[in-house]
Order: sequence, then C-alpha cells, then structure tokens
Amino acid sequence: MLAYTLKRIGLAVLVALAVSAASFALLFVSGDPATAILGPNATDTDIKYIQELYGFDRPLWQQFLDWLWRALHGDFGRSFFFQIPVHEVLLQRLPVTMQLGLCAITFALVLAVPLGIGAAVRPNSLLDRLALLLSVAGQAIPSFWFGLMLVVLFSVLVPVLPSSGSDTWKHFVLPTIVLGYYATPAIMRLTRSGMLEVLASDYIRTARAKGLSQFSILYKHALRNAIVPVVSLAAAQIGFMLAGSVVVESVFALQGAGMLAWESIIRGDLPTVQAIILVFSLAYVVLTLLADLLNAWLDPRIRVS
Repeated sequence: MLAYTLKRIGLAVLVALAVSAASFALLFVSGDPATAILGPNATDTDIKYIQELYGFDRPLWQQFLDWLWRALHGDFGRSFFFQIPVHEVLLQRLPVTMQLGLCAITFALVLAVPLGIGAAVRPNSLLDRLALLLSVAGQAIPSFWFGLMLVVLFSVLVPVLPSSGSDTWKHFVLPTIVLGYYATPAIMRLTRSGMLEVLASDYIRTARAKGLSQFSILYKHALRNAIVPVVSLAAAQIGFMLAGSVVVESVFALQGAGMLAWESIIRGDLPTVQAIILVFSLAYVVLTLLADLLNAWLDPRIRVS
C-alpha cells in the first residue's frame, strides 16, 4: 500500500506542475499582459513601466518560477479589478462554492446510489424505468433552464424558498438540487451496471446458496466491489461541479468562486482567473488522488495492478 501511495502522490505532483504551467501561460495567451492591463490606447512609456512594475520584462521561466513560489505560499498576485491581493478575494468567495459542492455531491450520492442499487436488483421493473427516465432527463435538461424553472416554481408560484443569496441554508436548497442533479445520471448508471455485474458473479451465487440474507449479500458483499468505480466517478464529479458552479451561481446570484471566475473573465482580471483555475484544478487532482487511495483500500487488487 505504501508503494502504491507514493506512486500516486508522485503522479499527482507531476499533474499539479503541468496544471500550474498551464495556469501561468493563461496570462500571456491574449498577448502582452501590460497592454491588457492598460488598454489599447496605452503609450509605449506606460507599457514599459507596467512591464517593469510586474516583472513582465524578465524571461518567462524566471516569471514562472517566481509565480509558482509565491503561489505555493498563497500569494497569487494583486487583482487588477479589486486592487487587493487575489487570495483575499478567494477567501471571501471559496467557502460558498465549497459548501455548494459538498451539498450537491451529497444530494447526488443519496439519490443516485439507492436508485442504482434498486434498478440492479429489479431490472426492467418500474423502478428501473424510473431510474432510466431520471438519467435521460438529467442529461437532456440544461442546468440554467432547470434552475430557472425551480425558481419560478418554488420562489414565484409557491414562494417557499429564496431565489438568490447565500445567507441561510434555504438559499442553498435550489442550487444544490440543480448542481447535484447534473451528477446524478452518471453515478446512478455506474452503480446499476456495477451491481448487475457483481450480482451475476459466482461468489454472490455461493452466498445465496449458503442462505445469507438479501441485505447482507447486497450491502456487505456486492456493494463493496461495485462501489469502487463510483468512488472515482464521485471524486471527478466534485471537480466538474466546481467548474460547473459558474452557471449555477450565476442563476442563483451566489457570490462564490464560480461567479468570481465569470466576473474576472468579463473584466480581464487575469491574476484572479489564474488563481481560480489553479485552485479548481488542484482540488480536482487532490480529490482524484484521494479516490485512488480509497479504491486501493477497498480493493487490494488495485495496489498490484
């Protein structure tokens, strides 16, 4: 287990370095960053001053190493728009997005895993068809449209939930449903297919022949093996939710990191965009690493693969 853990950590570090380089390169994708800061009407003198002020006149490899060193210490530079350190803006906005993501993945797992198990236990039944309907609808319905329909239904026609803000837990109910429902179809289908494969295996037939209860067969023997790919998918879905929170936070006016990313792109606030992409990407890398380690603990065969 130790060798496998060290191997996965090494790969995660390499991926994190690649992500860091890609995030840094974003600053130069649109051309000279000094011109982007000052605008197209800037004089050569002003551009030269900004280049010297921010260090844009140095070689790129020096700029990258300096930026990476400061990023490792939580210093992502100064926001062009807010005129304060980027990490202060992130600390204000990230808790909202993290809370939304945690609630959404919990909602998705609580809805998808039981439905997937039930659909596998009773294939081609009414429950199986209902799970298939929810899966197809979850893939077909755009998140922004689903969010707007929930606002109309639960905030306008039947005003029981607020449509915007993040002051109380009620403000997170509708965004959680929208963002969580986006991840539900994939988790449910993978749970169903995994359970169907495991339930058809020889050791499950042996367990039934020994007279074990249905509950013991499903949750003690079958689910432990079927849940391994679901863990990896759930970790990936959390990463997708962080990126997908841009749309959901815009619909429900949640002042989170997703909304901040959209605002920063519109305003050309490149240091903030850099930091958000880096933080979201590193979160995805860490979640994937944790999922791999958890899967190795659940299934020892993974450690020697």
